[in-house]
Amino acid sequence: MVEKFFWADQIAEQIIKEKGNKMQRISSSHRSSKSQTKEYVCASGITPSGIVHIGNFREVITTELVVRALKDRGKKVRFIYSWDDFDRFRKVPTNVPKSFEKYIGMPVSDVPSPDGKGSYAEHFEKTFEKSLVKVGIKPEFIKQHLMNKKCVYASLIKKAIEKRKEIMDILNKYRKEPLKENWWPFAVYCEKCKKDSTKIISAERYFIEYECACGHKEKFDYRKKGIVSVKWRVDWPMRWKYEEVDFEPGGIDHSVEGGSYTTAKEISKKIYDWEPPIYQFYDWVTIKGIPLKDFHSSKGSVMTLDEVEEIYEPEVLRYLFASTKPRSGFEISFDNDVIKVYNEYDELELKYYSNKADNKEKRIYEMSQIKLSEKKPLRENFRHLISFVQTGKLKGLNETSKKRAEKVRNWLKKYAGEDMKFIVQDKIKIKLSGSEKKAMIALKEFLNSGKKTEDEIFNGFYEICKSVGIENKDFFNTAYNIIIGKVRGPRLASLIIEIGQDKVVKLLGKIK
Repeated sequence: MVEKFFWADQIAEQIIKEKGNKMQRISSSHRSSKSQTKEYVCASGITPSGIVHIGNFREVITTELVVRALKDRGKKVRFIYSWDDFDRFRKVPTNVPKSFEKYIGMPVSDVPSPDGKGSYAEHFEKTFEKSLVKVGIKPEFIKQHLMNKKCVYASLIKKAIEKRKEIMDILNKYRKEPLKENWWPFAVYCEKCKKDSTKIISAERYFIEYECACGHKEKFDYRKKGIVSVKWRVDWPMRWKYEEVDFEPGGIDHSVEGGSYTTAKEISKKIYDWEPPIYQFYDWVTIKGIPLKDFHSSKGSVMTLDEVEEIYEPEVLRYLFASTKPRSGFEISFDNDVIKVYNEYDELELKYYSNKADNKEKRIYEMSQIKLSEKKPLRENFRHLISFVQTGKLKGLNETSKKRAEKVRNWLKKYAGEDMKFIVQDKIKIKLSGSEKKAMIALKEFLNSGKKTEDEIFNGFYEICKSVGIENKDFFNTAYNIIIGKVRGPRLASLIIEIGQDKVVKLLGKIK
């Protein structure tokens, strides 16, 4: 029995309690018999209207962690991720040519890719899918443009048309101005120009008649022609019914009173006779340490999962999300606090393998792993690697540490504070006062008297300051300036060990 100390385990228990204790997965050949299904369905998704950013990642990893919690209880789970690529292309992001304005109003699946390869939607979908694999997330991807073009929702669209007035009543309860009498729960993409610049003339049973601003007019059977796009507040509960969704998280924007989740719940029950899925809202993720205006992919000003993965190991990135309850917002650091995040993760890992972690900590660590290792992974501390990378002392590192060193290298190149960056000097570039010279010569003799531990070197600094009569601050400023050309840097004792005592003695020997 899995303990309920972790938020995803609590949600899993709620799903089992409220959705029934489903025990078996039926074969795919029987999926058409929806009432027969014995698996839990957990869903997430997004419209690929532009770059899929790290804020969107919170939805999919929230779902994935709940999926894991259910599987840990021996349950069969279908984890689906919908690409809402049948949604209209609304506006051109700043990182896409302005000429793409001519495609506004078309499904994003029909807009060409900015790089000329495939569709606009595919361009962003493929990048995100590859990024998810790196952090151990492999859902069943569903492309809604294919689902719609196969007309799989025809009977559910018919129900929305038949109960249009009831849907309007539900939506109007939360609107300042009521919907117009000619409102329909769907739009139609014109057969000729592919845009949704259409006016619905009539809709009854399985037939819709429309006319488009381009001049095209027709009446069609939407069981045979997939050009009907159901509007979001109806589309969401419609797909809950179709996929028999048991759990789905949603952003705080969907979760406010009167928001799309409020209306989706009512439509799901009253129109589609489907009990809404267990829902978990999640707060926003923001970025710390880099200038970023917002997380709107349609504006192009975003941080992608790939970019975050350049700095954070998969397990450390998973840890950030697993260790924070979805309803709590948090920052992902790119400044010097990256060191703190890695240290926290390493401390948790040590506690886990030394059997000192409590039950909650154990679950957070386990949920952070792509594959749990029987033994504690051996790797260098992130802070130590900052010096190793810059001193070139990477020889002898194991593969795990080398991978982390690559994250360190990327961080130093893009985000690290100047106090973390240095270049080991090969000659003396500053003028020394009498006391500074005496102190540095004493340091050279001290280091040259045999190999020492970090603590021995650290304690030696203060003995030198006392014997020479130099202020501690002046001693450290001088040593840093000679060794790395700056007045401060990484912990001096560890820096000397990482550079090598012999190399530092050789440099100090150039004092005249």
